[in-house]
Amino acid sequence: MNTKALFVGHGTPMNAIEDNQYTNTWKSLGEKISDSAPRAILSVSAHWYTRGTGVTAMTNPKTIHDFWGFPPELNAVHYDAPGDPEIAELVKDIAKPTLVQEDYNWGLDHGTWSVLKHMFPEAKIPVVQLSIDGTKGFAEHVLLGNRLARLAEEHNVLIVGSGNVVHNLSMVQWKAGNTGFDWADRFDAAAKEIMLGDPDRAESLLHHENFRQAVPTPDHFLPLAYIAGATAALEKSEVSVFNDERTMGSLSMTGYQVNA
Repeated sequence: MNTKALFVGHGTPMNAIEDNQYTNTWKSLGEKISDSAPRAILSVSAHWYTRGTGVTAMTNPKTIHDFWGFPPELNAVHYDAPGDPEIAELVKDIAKPTLVQEDYNWGLDHGTWSVLKHMFPEAKIPVVQLSIDGTKGFAEHVLLGNRLARLAEEHNVLIVGSGNVVHNLSMVQWKAGNTGFDWADRFDAAAKEIMLGDPDRAESLLHHENFRQAVPTPDHFLPLAYIAGATAALEKSEVSVFNDERTMGSLSMTGYQVNA
């Protein structure tokens, strides 16, 4: 079995340049995946949130430093992975009836490169980003994830969703360390039960009693919909959890690895 999809809780941009338990896990995952290296990576990042759906179609996507207030060394990081116009064209075809527009202006934002920098530091695997259409509901994103599973099954493309299951920056307590508020723990546990047991039920999380606290805005949560959808569509998929932890009270670092 090979890894077909990942959901990664990416947390703070500082993880791009830090050596910690989360980044070490990402590195270990990348080393194992590299044994059967994917042709390309399709990344669905919380930080490309749009009206309509776009896919990066350039040959050399730029590194986007989409944050402020962080040390200069973070802005100095570049992840120079190539793009793959052929994969972008496949995404457009497989996504139908969802209309996907080719994009030549975006690139790789930190939701993508802060993780891939640790997983695949040589930046040799082509990376294509898919934007999240903020006008669509959760179920529509799941359905698109269902269709995109063909990329993994038929074309050896690793699908990566990068966000956070729990992401409430207004309630972050910087000195809380690697602990979560009770409500954050409960919501993350509910998501884990679904992802490990029945990803078809992912939409039920919208009705969880702690949903509004855990997901005050949808951007970081919706990448999970794509991975839940892809997981449900993959034959004989097996899901495991990594970085199963809350940090700073109101962030979840939990990730999921989908093998098939």
